[in-house]
Amino acid sequence: MSNNRINLRQFADFLKEMDKNIGMKMSARGWAYALEGIEVPQFGMATKADFDYIEGLINKCRKLGYLPVDFVAQEEARGFSGIEEPTEQPPVLHLKRFLDASLRSAEIFTPDWWEGEEYYIQMLVEKIDIKNLFYPICHKYHIPIATSKGWSSISQRAEYARRFKEAEENGLRCVLLYCGDHDPDGLRISDFLRNNLKQIADITWSDGEEGYDPRTLIIDRFGLNYDFIIDNNLTWIENLITGSKRNLASPSHKNHYMDYVQTYLKDVGERKCEANALVKKPEQGRQLCLDAIMGYLGEDAEDRFEQKRQEIRDELNSFFSKTGLDKSINKAIDIIKKEYGGA
Repeated sequence: MSNNRINLRQFADFLKEMDKNIGMKMSARGWAYALEGIEVPQFGMATKADFDYIEGLINKCRKLGYLPVDFVAQEEARGFSGIEEPTEQPPVLHLKRFLDASLRSAEIFTPDWWEGEEYYIQMLVEKIDIKNLFYPICHKYHIPIATSKGWSSISQRAEYARRFKEAEENGLRCVLLYCGDHDPDGLRISDFLRNNLKQIADITWSDGEEGYDPRTLIIDRFGLNYDFIIDNNLTWIENLITGSKRNLASPSHKNHYMDYVQTYLKDVGERKCEANALVKKPEQGRQLCLDAIMGYLGEDAEDRFEQKRQEIRDELNSFFSKTGLDKSINKAIDIIKKEYGGA
């Protein structure tokens, strides 16, 4: 592959055209997977050997302005908080938005979705691409989802542990669903996650809330698993290099001779499958996520959640009918429209 600016511009144009049909933001690594096996103009057929190189090209295109800087998905933790944008509409039209919203408040109101349920579910995934892939399903079933931020992230662990503690106090069985890479450490993630939660079991919050004991927490690593990888022909990376850039398959690695590494080498070999590989099979990936959720909530979960929404609609419609408040709100909206030319 050539790395001159003319080819980079053509490369960027090709990605922007592809992006129109992707339907979600992907990391630079996710784009490398998406390009695998595709004939890329000026560059030829992209292979898994090109993944690192493609990541570099994408980031260079962003720096040069050939791709928007926000073309790729970013971890939320790296963004700024507290940014305020001036309201574009005049104050009265801004008021109209709130009046419109008040008539739709039954669709905006958030009930306790988990009241009366058996399980309370949260989900962690290893890569931002997988979060973006799974988010529509998790949103549909009101399941919090996040990318794991490493074993040292006390704040993240404390936040989702607090939600589990509250759910258990309300009589729910708690489930942490996890999807990550298929590699020696990834297959041990259930033990890691429980131990990491045990490490913060004695914390306290400034409001007096205490920590969470994860002994009864169900931790379900639902992917990536070997059979799914084989059945869906996902891409294997032919090494066991970790995030620290050291190779677990090398005898010089301190963990090389540990049982879990040796068992993996015997059963799978010196290769791994990154969770990003799911971007090549989005339908199968979302089905994997849905199946994991349905295993706890059951096939009628959507109907149960919709019933909660309908109860809110019925209550508000009854209130509007009794008080006529909706007519007053519509009258106020009509006044604003008249003043602002039907806006």
